[in-house]
Amino acid sequence: MSVTESINAPKNTPGTRPGPATGGTRFTGQELETLPGAKDALTLLDEAVAATGGQNRAGQRTMATHVAQALELQRHLLVQAGTGTGKSLGYLVPALARVGESDQPIVVATATLALQAQIVNRDIPRLLQALEPRPESQAQVALLKGRNNYLCLHKLEGGYPEDEPDALFDMPSSTSRVGEEVVRLREWADRTETGDRDELKPGVSDRAWAQVSVSAAECLGRRCPLVEECFSEMARSRAAEADIVITNHALLAINAFEGMKVLPEHETVIIDEAHELVDRVTGAVSGSLTAAMVRRAARSVKKHSKADSGALEMAAGTLETAFEGLAEGLLKGLDGRLLTAISAVNDAARTALSDTKPDGQDVDAGLQMARSRVSEVHDMSSRILEASGEQDVLWISRQGGWENGRYVAASDTDPATLNIAPLSVGLQLRDGLFADRTVILTSATLTVGDSFDVAAGALGLQGEGAPRWTSIDVGSPFDYRKQGIMYVAGDLKPPGFGVHEGQLERLRELCEASEGGALGLFSSKRAAERAAEYMREHSDLNILLQGESSLKALVEEFSEDVDSCLFGTMSLWQGVDVPGDSCRLVVMDRIPFPRPDDPIAQARTEAVNRHRGNGFMAVSAHHAAIRMAQGAGRLIRSVSDRGVVAVLDSRVATKRYGGFLMKAMPPMWSTQNKAAVTGALARLSASIER
Repeated sequence: MSVTESINAPKNTPGTRPGPATGGTRFTGQELETLPGAKDALTLLDEAVAATGGQNRAGQRTMATHVAQALELQRHLLVQAGTGTGKSLGYLVPALARVGESDQPIVVATATLALQAQIVNRDIPRLLQALEPRPESQAQVALLKGRNNYLCLHKLEGGYPEDEPDALFDMPSSTSRVGEEVVRLREWADRTETGDRDELKPGVSDRAWAQVSVSAAECLGRRCPLVEECFSEMARSRAAEADIVITNHALLAINAFEGMKVLPEHETVIIDEAHELVDRVTGAVSGSLTAAMVRRAARSVKKHSKADSGALEMAAGTLETAFEGLAEGLLKGLDGRLLTAISAVNDAARTALSDTKPDGQDVDAGLQMARSRVSEVHDMSSRILEASGEQDVLWISRQGGWENGRYVAASDTDPATLNIAPLSVGLQLRDGLFADRTVILTSATLTVGDSFDVAAGALGLQGEGAPRWTSIDVGSPFDYRKQGIMYVAGDLKPPGFGVHEGQLERLRELCEASEGGALGLFSSKRAAERAAEYMREHSDLNILLQGESSLKALVEEFSEDVDSCLFGTMSLWQGVDVPGDSCRLVVMDRIPFPRPDDPIAQARTEAVNRHRGNGFMAVSAHHAAIRMAQGAGRLIRSVSDRGVVAVLDSRVATKRYGGFLMKAMPPMWSTQNKAAVTGALARLSASIER
């Protein structure tokens, strides 16, 4: 465990290590109670653990203490808490300890719906029950999502006209899957109390949900005739009165950076899965423009207003022509033809917004929808025209498609999308999030080696003007050297396109030695499918493949069948929690570097290189290290778990950056001896009671 603090923000420069705050003091556990704000948090934690029959965990106590101190001193804190620490309670308990001290809620933001659901449906109810009859057990907790996650009653009742031919009320109830789903949604609307899409079981397609939901821009807000019954407004009202609000990274980003007050006023934010924050924020503040978007806006103007849509229609054609012949990839700027087209789109959208401005107080949902679409086009074209080569990334992308059962890559004749994203969100995070709030960030993977530097830099916590912050690594309750083996197949040839025969054969050897219980983490869907095909041809093991059923169903089958194998892509690298014998072998096909043609990674690499840094190490290698650490973390989920992490990419053993990647991994016993690994897997399999 280590504790560090950034000593004097103005003196910090990129790459500077924060100075020691406590001299790396190791706490015995008793000293923790002396820290500001810690005593009440530890009392609550001990009572909660005792009431639930759990065991005190040193890392969890240390985390809770330092979170409590950060809240008390209003200081930013980065916490690395390994798997098994119990980090949810490590921050929820200190948050509860402060209930009543402020009239503003504490916001807790997560990256994934799975963790959000876990906190709302499991962690908090158990915690509040365990704390009865203490006053903290009466804390109000609310879940808040974006508007399009909630059923819109006004749209359901026909208040919004439909542009699509299979409109809500014209669609025969039994002639299509979408129609059947909409009928089920209408029935569900009569009994749901929240209107939350995630509470609908089984779920429905995005197309069906679009028939009964609206975006924030399309929403009529307080002017809606059904505002008093609105599910989204009721969720926002509950959040405004809550002590703790659970939300997601994207909504946090929209609230902080886009001037839309979608969250209640708050002074404190706790961010879980913080290693995802930069990517999620980048995604939330990125945008795109297509000719189809412009045409859609023009159609809406023509249908729902008296304004002339001709200029928008002409601008859409001009943009489409400008896209012709442009290759996918980074743009160094807007050339003459493309610049002219974007300017024409911007001018036409500005005029349309002026011409469609409502005259009176009466609200027309169709007009609101049209204006929201035009506004989106105007805002995006303005942003693109104002883009700075030093601060923004522009690129062209095209979508391929399926032909005769095979995926065909996009060509220069396929419809193009012009995308824009910030080169870095660090300064945005510094100004929009850290400037006027106390922020706690936690994850199992915030460091590479012992350093928080890269994570802090990406978050805007390094460099001139950076705010003061502290960091702590509370370690893990697991004895990785005794519980796990890290195997690197250094004898294989380096991976090329897809997975090669040597990797597939090594995968078979490992899976058969283990007799299943293998989680295969692959860098692409094609690689996972090829591996599944090979294993089904060359072994008798039960192979489960992502995409052949819902992820939830696949994980459940994988958990229940100790001899099955589950293969998949990125959602499995950090989204699977299967303790016990069912997961005793984790295989990674290759180092998960960003795709070579990833425009944001390219641009960020070039930016680091321009400033005389090592762009590859700062961007690609760091991204891969965090992903590999997350993937390896799938193996050991409890103190009794045992198994092997196998990396079938010899570059980890042969390239200089291999050592950097290994520093990010759990400290398991490491080997390149295949015989030792297959022998260990065979013995482990033999010890399982079936």
